[in-house]
Amino acid sequence: MTRATPRPRLARAVASGLASALLAAAGLAVATASPAAAAECTDEKAVYVKEEPPALQRLNARYAWTLATGKGVTVAVVDSGVDARNAHFKGALVPGKSLVPGLKPTTDAVGHGTAIAGQIAARLVKGSGVIGLAPESKVMPVQVFYADDERSRQQGVGPRPDRIAAGIRYAADHGAKVINVSMSTPTSNDALRSSVEYATRKGSLVVASAGNRNVSENKSDGPRYPAAYPQAVAVAAVDRGDFVGQGSIHGPHVDVAAPGTSILTTFKGAGDCVLEEEEESTSFATAYASAAAALLAQRFPTEGPAGWKHRLEATASRDQRDRRDDSAGWGLIQPYEALTALTDGTVSGPVAPGVTRPPVVATPKPAIDLRAVPDPHAPERTAALWWSLLGVSALIALALGGALRPGRRRRTA
Repeated sequence: MTRATPRPRLARAVASGLASALLAAAGLAVATASPAAAAECTDEKAVYVKEEPPALQRLNARYAWTLATGKGVTVAVVDSGVDARNAHFKGALVPGKSLVPGLKPTTDAVGHGTAIAGQIAARLVKGSGVIGLAPESKVMPVQVFYADDERSRQQGVGPRPDRIAAGIRYAADHGAKVINVSMSTPTSNDALRSSVEYATRKGSLVVASAGNRNVSENKSDGPRYPAAYPQAVAVAAVDRGDFVGQGSIHGPHVDVAAPGTSILTTFKGAGDCVLEEEEESTSFATAYASAAAALLAQRFPTEGPAGWKHRLEATASRDQRDRRDDSAGWGLIQPYEALTALTDGTVSGPVAPGVTRPPVVATPKPAIDLRAVPDPHAPERTAALWWSLLGVSALIALALGGALRPGRRRRTA
């Protein structure tokens, strides 16, 4: 499994030049912040950023909030836990579960799950502009790993597909309508597949990372799981210019894209932090897609997972309305448009659930008849031509006759 490498920046949003550590495991890799980088965004003292997360402006969040805020919807964050000490989560968390022995789901050693949760449902705090895209939704922390270093893997507290699958099932069984999985693996797994299918039957939409090239041992394009299972939403990441770069894994599994660079969000038990300043991260893009799905779940509760997924895809911003590609899928999510679109099958793009479009039948072109067609005015044209020739001949004869007539002989004295 892979997830984004958090690249923290000092919460005053001015520091730069930070590095991150990459800790990759075969088959299932999760990147974590290095101690030096994490120290810049310390959890010892809360430091807040007054600005609103820039991604919310690009997603037209304030227009979307006039229609839905995620109220009444629970989003499960299947990840490293969510640090309940962060003030942004006051009133935002519901009981969850840790599938890692000896841990609590409201603790987070690496800060990844906490950052994801902040993007989704952070509440406003005095002095901070950080707020989630679904600011009235609830977050269910489902802790499935402690850290992704060699020691953690040896001790059995690193990320594992079976534990993630169990986390998806737990979330579906306990009322989560949206399940965020900001991890991926290039290998399909029976437990993961069945957990996504199970969650869908229970009425939960699984939103998962399409894959990060920079933290994966397998850097080739192609399906990543659980994102690639047909019921899930596979999310790629765009940069500041809203383009999907090479940091995202490309492939036929990609459904949509969302902002994944310069993510201003919650940091561990303290305040705010800017993550992934330089490279786009599908982990954080997945969080915004999950939040958008929560808005849809509030406004269209009867449409279910398939309907929410279709709305995200059909209304995404793209150059050609009837085509997807392997980098951004159907395009950059547009929450407001997804909340207002008609899904009766008339919109170009993916076919809505339960709608059958009539097959496009090409209209046959009539055969071109190359046979000669008789000219009905041919006799008149022929007669006119002959009369013209006779007239010309007569004129020539007169001219020649005048030229050959003998002249008068002059008289001589």
